This record gives sequence, structure tokens and C-alpha cells, in this order.
Amino acid sequence: MSESRSVPVQPSPGRREPLQRLLFGGVYGSVLASALAAALGHEGRPPDPGYDALWVALTAVASAAAHGYAHSIAHRTSDDTQVTASAVRSMLSEWPLVAAMVPTMAALFGAHLEWWGEESAIEFALGLNLVALFGWGVWAARVAERRWGASFRVGCVDVLIGLLIVIANVLSK
Repeated sequence: MSESRSVPVQPSPGRREPLQRLLFGGVYGSVLASALAAALGHEGRPPDPGYDALWVALTAVASAAAHGYAHSIAHRTSDDTQVTASAVRSMLSEWPLVAAMVPTMAALFGAHLEWWGEESAIEFALGLNLVALFGWGVWAARVAERRWGASFRVGCVDVLIGLLIVIANVLSK
């Protein structure tokens, strides 16, 4: 009888990069959305959640474009003749960052539609982003073949980043 061993199958480098970008974009987008939501303030003016949702959306797109462009520049070679196409592809591949910010935009848009107040929308978005950060951390650790216990610890560390933002929000108001 031959003994069979379970060998972990590693994705090819081409398949691994999209997963890394997804995980990076998810974490980065969740942290950025939390920071933006926590920073919303109106200094004596009435809340305008529609404007705030648009501001978060534009920041998401600008951040994704800047990160994608910087990534493209970092990998540019002297013989790269398709610079523009490469930069555009790199910017478009940052969609996970924007997607991770959609729940915050949706919560603010819901406040714009008067489903709830803007402060409730911000609290909901911050809470949802904490849950998302935990999930992104666990998923990233599992992809790195960590055991479940270690994966949950990584998720908790990611939540701490979000909690720092929530604490800063509470202290600043």
C-alpha cells in the first residue's frame, strides 16, 4: 500500500495576485471608509449625508486610481511601451478598494433618503466596517494557511485598527 500525502496546492503567481489585491483592497477600503466616516463633521452647518456619500465615493475612486497608478509606476520598466494601457489596467484592478467602501456610501445615502439620521448612518458604517475588517483578516490568514485560532487573532488585530478610528471619532467629538 502506498501512503498518500496531502500536499497544499499553491495557486500560480498569476492567480495569487488578484487574491492579494482583493484582500489588500478590502482591508484598505474598510479602514479608509471608517476614517472618512469618522471624520465627517459639519461645524455648525446642517448635515448633508448626500454630499457626504458623494465625497466618500469620490475619495474611494481617487484613492483606487492613485494606488493603481503608483503600483503601475513601481513596476514600470524602461522597455515598457504600453505605459498608458498598463496604468489603466492597474487602476481598474483596484476595484476591491472601492467595493469595500460601498457599505459606508450606502449607509450615508440611506441617511440622505431620510431612512435614518446621519449620525446613525455613521455609527452603522463604523460597526459594519469593524465586522468587515475582522472578516478580511480571517480570510487573509486562512489564505496564508494559518490555523483557525491564529486566523481569528489576525481578524481581531484588524478590528483593533478599526477600533482606533472609532475611539478617535469619539474623542474628537
